Amino acid sequence: MIYPGLVSVTFRKLSPPEVVALARKANLRGIEWGGDIHVPHGDIGRAREVRALTQEAGLVVAAYGSYYKAGWSELNGLPFRSVLDSAVELGAPTIRVWSGVKGSADVDENGRWAVIEDLKRIATQAAQVGVSITLEFHGGSLTDTNESASQLLVELDHANIFMGWQPHNGEETADCVEGLGAVLPKVGNIHVFHWWPTSGDRHPLAEGETRWAEFFKKLGTLPGDRYALLEFVPGESVESLIRDAATLNEWLHRLKSDA
Repeated sequence: MIYPGLVSVTFRKLSPPEVVALARKANLRGIEWGGDIHVPHGDIGRAREVRALTQEAGLVVAAYGSYYKAGWSELNGLPFRSVLDSAVELGAPTIRVWSGVKGSADVDENGRWAVIEDLKRIATQAAQVGVSITLEFHGGSLTDTNESASQLLVELDHANIFMGWQPHNGEETADCVEGLGAVLPKVGNIHVFHWWPTSGDRHPLAEGETRWAEFFKKLGTLPGDRYALLEFVPGESVESLIRDAATLNEWLHRLKSDA
C-alpha cells in the first residue's frame, strides 16, 4: 500500500514539533526527516527527540533524508557511521543518499565505480542494523537519466539498495513512465510534486493529475508498503501543503479502491 507523507525539508524554517503538527493537520501518515536541519547527522539526542515526537503524534518515520553523497562525503567530513547512527536512533527504516556529486555524463569509469563501491559498502553496513539505502533519483548524480539509473542498479546488484523515485525535471510523461518501469522492482518511497517545466515552475499538485495518474498506475502494482512524500509545495506555504495533501489523499484513496 502507498501511504501519504511529507518530506520535512519542505519546511526548513519550522521546528520538528511544528512539522509534526502540520503533517497531522494535513492528514498525512509519515515523515521523511531531513539530515541538514531537523535531524542533523550525528546528533543522537535530536534524533531520539524527533522519533518520540513523531510516534506520540501517531505518525511514522518514513525515512531519514540524509545528505550523504557516495564516493565524496566520507572523504569530506561526513562519515557514514554518523548518518547511520542517527537513522537508527530516529527509527528510520531507510536512509536516502545521493549517488555521487556529478551527473553521469561528467564522471569517468573510475569515478562511477568509486561511487558504486561506496554505495555497496554503506548498504552492507546499514543491512547489519536492519536499515536500507534509498538512492535519490535526481540530476547531478548517477541517477540523472533513466538509462544511467537503471544501469546503476544492475552494477550495484545489492539487495539492500532501493530507488527513491520522482520525475526528472522537464521530462515528458512518457519518458518518465519508461524510466519508472526500468527501475520499478526496486522503487521504495516516492517524492511527489508538480514542477513544470523547470524546478522553478511549481504548481498545485492537482494540475499534475494526468502525469501522476500514469505514475501511480505503475506504482500501484508494487507489493509491500511505501510512502508518497510531498516535497517543496508551491510557495512553501502551509496552505499549499493542505491543498496538495488533500489531492494526494484523494489519488491514493482512488488507487486503493481500484486495486
